[in-house]
Amino acid sequence: MAFEDTYRLSSHAVVTDEAGRILLLHGTYNTDSWGLPGGAVDPGETIDQTLHRECLEELSSPIRILYLSGIYYHKKYNSHAFIFRCELKSDVIQLSSEHSEYKYVEIPELSGVQKKRVEDCINFEGQVKTAVFE
Repeated sequence: MAFEDTYRLSSHAVVTDEAGRILLLHGTYNTDSWGLPGGAVDPGETIDQTLHRECLEELSSPIRILYLSGIYYHKKYNSHAFIFRCELKSDVIQLSSEHSEYKYVEIPELSGVQKKRVEDCINFEGQVKTAVFE
């Protein structure tokens, strides 16, 4: 990899409700899509610091990180995504302007990429999973 190449890192949280459904946020920027809480690593941050910052910004709730379950490379974005199992420390979610709504969904409702990452996280057995997505 050359010094001038563009490369991205991001950290994301898998949070569930009492029924085991997955928390998704509806973005108001870029693709206007649903995704896991989290975002891009800023210069000088560790991947766990990023996740704490992003979840506080996006949800107005601190989180408790339980474990890192996966690291996934996305060719389309030239990016690695770190997936963590997390719990919210507050029952109240107040979204930032980056998101218009949130919902909890069953795993089969997730897209292929999200489904793989979330299933790896929920079924974690002590080994961090990896995969490459187009």
